[in-house]
Amino acid sequence: MINGHKIVVVLPAYNARQTLAQTYAEIPMSYVDEVLLVDDYSTDNTHGLARELGIKNVVVHDNNKGYGANQKTCYQKALSMGADIVVMLHPDYQYTPALLPAMVSGIAWGTFPVMLGSRILGNGALQGGMPLYKYVANRFLTFFQNLVMGQKLSEYHTGYRAYHRKVLEAIPFMQNSNDFLFDNQLLAQIAYVGFAIGEITCPTRYNEAASSISFQRSVKYGFGVLGVSIKYRLSKWGVWQDRIFRMK
Repeated sequence: MINGHKIVVVLPAYNARQTLAQTYAEIPMSYVDEVLLVDDYSTDNTHGLARELGIKNVVVHDNNKGYGANQKTCYQKALSMGADIVVMLHPDYQYTPALLPAMVSGIAWGTFPVMLGSRILGNGALQGGMPLYKYVANRFLTFFQNLVMGQKLSEYHTGYRAYHRKVLEAIPFMQNSNDFLFDNQLLAQIAYVGFAIGEITCPTRYNEAASSISFQRSVKYGFGVLGVSIKYRLSKWGVWQDRIFRMK
């Protein structure tokens, strides 16, 4: 807890058994009130290991619903647990848990309602093993989104994020994709409402156990991101409002 804010860390997991223990061990628990793991029907008994490690809050999907659907469960459950700040941390050890205090402090003290751990600020992305084609695509998509959406973020595609409760309560995230586009839609919704977004530099680690999508799915994701940006602008102009921008 920081400044009276209950902090819940959510771990959206799928076949994360190889890296879960290392990730969980490095979470600075002196700042964290609860940890929630949602297992999206893993085949490696991720949820069993989670319970062995002492994670008390474990939810298991009865089928593989997708990365976005996993997050929907994470946020709904975290809010029902009374979280004031929700931190999404991938259990594949791609992002360092050590930055969690920096991620949540700005929210707890009222500086930003949303914080992102950016791989692009600094030189950590390529040094951490990000494939060159993903880096180039990241820079192009981020440039396009900043231009169309009127933002100045260093990247929109990080998986390390923290949100104040009021942000998740204000946006219709249940309308978003059940797949990887969820993250991008969520940031677009946040910008649409006008919540300020802060960023900190975050090193990244790409390895065989880290979650990643294929080139084909990356291309599909890229076109989806372009579509989100265009829908955002059309909704802002009042030309046509996509359902994800119909706020609560």
